Amino acid sequence: MQGYAAYTKTQATTGSYRDTEYRLLGAVTGALVRAKDENIALQEKIKAVLWNDKVWNAFMCDLGSPENTLPKPLKGALLSLAIWVTKETQRILDNEADLDALINVNRQIMEGLRPKQQPAMAAS
Repeated sequence: MQGYAAYTKTQATTGSYRDTEYRLLGAVTGALVRAKDENIALQEKIKAVLWNDKVWNAFMCDLGSPENTLPKPLKGALLSLAIWVTKETQRILDNEADLDALINVNRQIMEGLRPKQQPAMAAS
């Protein structure tokens, strides 16, 4: 639970959940993209994959929390996705899959979390 506790503590000090999750997914997705490089050490690839799994496990804990106010259908869909991430992580560690699917899922979730553009200020 240490990872989840760190996630909630960070969220409390950095703004909205959406912003925190967007930044976190951006960082871990960047690590996954770098891990695709042929010249990267296996240890770095594994580290990126396990970090991504840890992030999704924190999401899973948050989604199961009674304080989470997302609509039930959305919670269910995200929980299913988190379970898929765990299974896909194992497939990658077993060398049965590549990183592309994890990267794509993270990017799609990031698109949904993307901070809204501030309206342009009118020149006075």
